[in-house]
Amino acid sequence: MTLAIALAASAAVASASRDAGHAKISSARAPVAKLIWGPVTLPNGKSAFPTYHKLGVNVFEIDLDWATTAPTRPSNPQDPNDPAYQWPAELNVALSQAARYGISICLLVQKTPTWANGGRSSDWEPTDPADYANFLIAASRRYPAVRHWMIWGEPNRDGNFEPMPVNSSVGPRAYALLLNAAYHALKQVSKANIVIGGDTWSFGTVEPADFLRWMRLPDGKPPPLDDYGHNPFSRRFPQAGQQPYFPGGRDIDDLATLEAQLVKTYHRRVPEWLSEFTISSNHTNYAFSFDVSREQQAKWVTAAFSLVNSYNFVAGLGWFELLDQPPGRNALTNGLETWALAPKPAFSAYEHAR
Repeated sequence: MTLAIALAASAAVASASRDAGHAKISSARAPVAKLIWGPVTLPNGKSAFPTYHKLGVNVFEIDLDWATTAPTRPSNPQDPNDPAYQWPAELNVALSQAARYGISICLLVQKTPTWANGGRSSDWEPTDPADYANFLIAASRRYPAVRHWMIWGEPNRDGNFEPMPVNSSVGPRAYALLLNAAYHALKQVSKANIVIGGDTWSFGTVEPADFLRWMRLPDGKPPPLDDYGHNPFSRRFPQAGQQPYFPGGRDIDDLATLEAQLVKTYHRRVPEWLSEFTISSNHTNYAFSFDVSREQQAKWVTAAFSLVNSYNFVAGLGWFELLDQPPGRNALTNGLETWALAPKPAFSAYEHAR
């Protein structure tokens, strides 16, 4: 998955229908969907889904890597049974466990096979967006219980999606073509599929405000989507009423500003799918140059959910992620539990978040 964790360098997400997927946003008083990233299997070999169930998770988010699933070009790319496809076994386990515990699955589909992008690295856009669209058709047929589909992750920063020249319309326009193809492909399989596009993060090589402004098709229209995905990482404690501290940046305190731009762009309210949010506890690490205490981390969890539940346009808020990494000086410490499966204060905060 996209760790969304260049924040230090830039500023110092089973529902069976679209209605079910958006029931959480019908009222500002109704809790948003609780999303989470984390393992399918815990370090002790047991399923992680009883833990997700205890936490009240609504949607479990997981990657579907196009490059490793289709290492060679399929002869019948819309057929999930084409022998070229190597569907991940872990995803089968996740789907089975999620269904058992009444949890939906959201798939983040990214990474281009070399055969689809002229032999470049997997972060490069496909030469023909139809190849990505065909893969999504096959995937949606393979996994009919999945309704939430994220189209790439954090494409507004280089290293995740290329081309992405700094402060240029080139990358957003390339992404718009990919999202357009993906949207029509997924809707072709099922109108109930919820297509989550944009999937930006707080800052980036192209900041979110510019990415959304430049995310246009050749006719000048924005590409179709159901929800707008965004990872609103922040150094600032979650609370409303603050001004963006980077003009084009959009952290968790800038969600209303982001929504205003979305309404202006799409001429409707656009639900925000906040796939990833987090804060490190106890020490800095290879990804975050800032941290808070474990007690403060729990307060961030409570405040973040309280904030998004004060709006009527947020579809869900995701925590990245369930577990800390194994202990080490540079290990990520943004989990709700330690690697040894000891709940941190943030665990209870997430469990009781409303």
